Amino acid sequence: MLRRLSLLLVAGLAAVMLVAACDGDDDDGTSTAEPTTEATQEATTEATATEEATEEPTEEATEEPTEEPTEEATEEPSGASVALATTDLGDVLVGPDGLTLYLFTNDEAGVSNCVDSCADNWPALTVEAGSEPVAGDGVTGTLAVIERADGSMQVTINDVPLYYFAGDSAAGDTNGQGVGGIWFVVAADGTAIEG
Repeated sequence: MLRRLSLLLVAGLAAVMLVAACDGDDDDGTSTAEPTTEATQEATTEATATEEATEEPTEEATEEPTEEPTEEATEEPSGASVALATTDLGDVLVGPDGLTLYLFTNDEAGVSNCVDSCADNWPALTVEAGSEPVAGDGVTGTLAVIERADGSMQVTINDVPLYYFAGDSAAGDTNGQGVGGIWFVVAADGTAIEG
């Protein structure tokens, strides 16, 4: 921001100096309106080009948001966010895309036992390594991540791994509820909704 202001100030001063130089004392009666107009247009064009050049993101500009997170950055993190949504089963946890999240009763605390073909039908909610999930309004359980057997980082709530169901295609779908008597939607506090 300071860099942009400095560039605009320098461009403005250059334009004023250029106009002043072209508008010097001309006692011979010849007109200087045409060169002055051209010089002013050139200076304006140069100032505009300088403004446009400073509007392009610079390394310095792209670092600013990560140094001071805004409210928007907090609401839409780089990792997965877990929110609460109302479905036909009540308020349940959903991923950042609005799809329903499930828990697998055969998992152990902090360990996913859903691998291979199971993981094809029940994809894990994951984040990039080093990212932390963020709880949306109403989510009262504690979010964290665990490392899966394939090296990906899966989101958990109260140490319970979270999954999507491949049979859900739209926000609000709960087609995985009760499958095999071991898959259930998840309440705000991280417990299974078995009803």
